[in-house]
Amino acid sequence: MNLLLFGADGQVGFELRRSLTPLGNVTACTHADVDLADAGSIVECINRMKPDWIVNAAAYTAVDLAEDQAERARAINADALDVIGRTARSIGARVLHYSTDYVFDGAEATARDESAPCAPIGVYGQTKLDGERALADSGAAHLILRTAWVYAARGRNFLKTMLRLGAEREVLRVVADQHGTPTSARLIAESSALMVFSLRSAAVDDTRFGTYHLTAAGQTTWHGFADALIASAHELGLLARRPEVQAISTDDYPTRARRPQCSVLDTHKLERTFGLHMPDWRLPMAQVLAELKDRQNP
Repeated sequence: MNLLLFGADGQVGFELRRSLTPLGNVTACTHADVDLADAGSIVECINRMKPDWIVNAAAYTAVDLAEDQAERARAINADALDVIGRTARSIGARVLHYSTDYVFDGAEATARDESAPCAPIGVYGQTKLDGERALADSGAAHLILRTAWVYAARGRNFLKTMLRLGAEREVLRVVADQHGTPTSARLIAESSALMVFSLRSAAVDDTRFGTYHLTAAGQTTWHGFADALIASAHELGLLARRPEVQAISTDDYPTRARRPQCSVLDTHKLERTFGLHMPDWRLPMAQVLAELKDRQNP
């Protein structure tokens, strides 16, 4: 297969370079290669490469900044998906796209499945939902994978921030009333590759195309995630000392954009359809910390 990857320099994009390679020829495009805010750039690239699959790991993810840069967030998260979808359909390509738990309001303290009503509470979530709908309406055969609380050994993310602050401070104050499932970029990428492989010969009307939730198993809070990773990092020697992790409320840490209180996603549809059983969130976390340890001591 020929696979065209957008957002190759992001957390998930970096891991996709590795996981998609066994499936065929991967053309990895960064923001410098293709600007998703430029429709002409997208169309030219797709028509020139004529891929079998377009994998879109690019997005405007600055949740707070999106409140003030709504036009750019919409161009990248929504308008680009209309262009990608329509162009993909014109050449017979399939599309794999990533979305987010932010399409939900997070008001209910239960895991949401794919049929749950969407109700974004900010610009970021709304533009991601509009992108989902644009891709679905384009008529292209597609997979939309909603995920949450993404982290990796690279880039800017919660895990990396906690390790940096843990090395600088004796006390970390972390929100304890927002619930979700930490999910590593590598888990997302490896699961994605297995799904694409399963659909390698699928007809465009194959019922396995559609929207899925993809996160690790279990749930915790940002405080629980921080406490677990700080403890593990200290045990591995990534942190010379173990700072105290104090629980605070959302009200104690105001942000420009509201966050969903419950970001837990139900992954049973993914398990039933593709036979992918997600590991408990602590296992991928341990793997990322081990990777950071190996990098520290080559």
